[in-house]
Amino acid sequence: MHRLSSRPTGLNLLTIVAAVATLSAVAGPARAEEALIQPRTLVVDAQLDRAQAEREILAARRYGSFWSTGEEALARAALAPDFMDRTLPPGRAQGLAGPLAASAGFRQAVPDLRCEIEQMIVSGDRVVSHLRFTGHFSGQFHGRTGQGQAIDFIATDIYRVQDGRIAENWHLEDNLTLLQQMGLVVL
Repeated sequence: MHRLSSRPTGLNLLTIVAAVATLSAVAGPARAEEALIQPRTLVVDAQLDRAQAEREILAARRYGSFWSTGEEALARAALAPDFMDRTLPPGRAQGLAGPLAASAGFRQAVPDLRCEIEQMIVSGDRVVSHLRFTGHFSGQFHGRTGQGQAIDFIATDIYRVQDGRIAENWHLEDNLTLLQQMGLVVL
């Protein structure tokens, strides 16, 4: 009579580890996509090829999730290597370095920053994302220290997506509302 051991042998353990690694590699991207923020409203041009639309939506969700989390890997996955910011604010670096520095700097002022995609419109090679940023000004911003003021402002981005990554971005933030909420502008 043979008894089966409940303890894995070296070969069995290796097989189990290989199987888990394979499943993780296959399920990893799907899980990562599930963790990305979802647009509350999504409008897709009915004439657009489904695969193209999905690539464009994924790029925009990655970029929105980057702004929500500050995770650089999301920006690197969302933005093309030759990414161009077409409404580059003064002092911001062009290319990937710009959004990375902007996110890091803004997170110093609003450490609990979150971003939601209120609406996303997809047509041709363009994606329009209407974003909402929330958090609390409890850090430092241009020499001022926040007192925990609530932050809630919007932005609208227009992306041109090429090969599943954002190649160009035109954006407009409601900076007046942001600066009023921070107590830096009084009208």
